[in-house]
Amino acid sequence: MRPPEVIITYVTAPDEQTASNLASELVEQRLAACVNVIPGVTSHYRWEGKACTDTELLMIIKTEKSKFSAVRDFMLNKHPYDLPEIIAVDITDGFSSYLNWVISETSQQKDK
Repeated sequence: MRPPEVIITYVTAPDEQTASNLASELVEQRLAACVNVIPGVTSHYRWEGKACTDTELLMIIKTEKSKFSAVRDFMLNKHPYDLPEIIAVDITDGFSSYLNWVISETSQQKDK
C-alpha cells in the first residue's frame, strides 16, 4: 500500500518570535499539521557577494504535498527574509497512522 503524499518543508527563521508566529499561523490555517521549531542552527552562506554566518531557527513543516504551493506563497508573503529558504522533501515511507493524521489535519476546513 502506498503511503499518503506527505512532505516535509524546511524553512529557516531569524528569531524565535518570527518562527513561532509563522508556525502558529500555518497550523491555524491548516496549511500544516505540525511544525517543529529547532533553535540554535548555525547557517553559513554567501549573500550579496560576501560569506556570512548567522544563528537561525529551523522550522520543520509537515503537510500534504498538495499544500506546498500554499505554504510557499504564505512564506513569501509573511517571511521577513528577501529570499527565504523554502525546501520541500517527499516522505517516501513512515508510520501510516501519523501520515494519515497529517492528511486529516491539513484537509479539514480552517477553524473559525
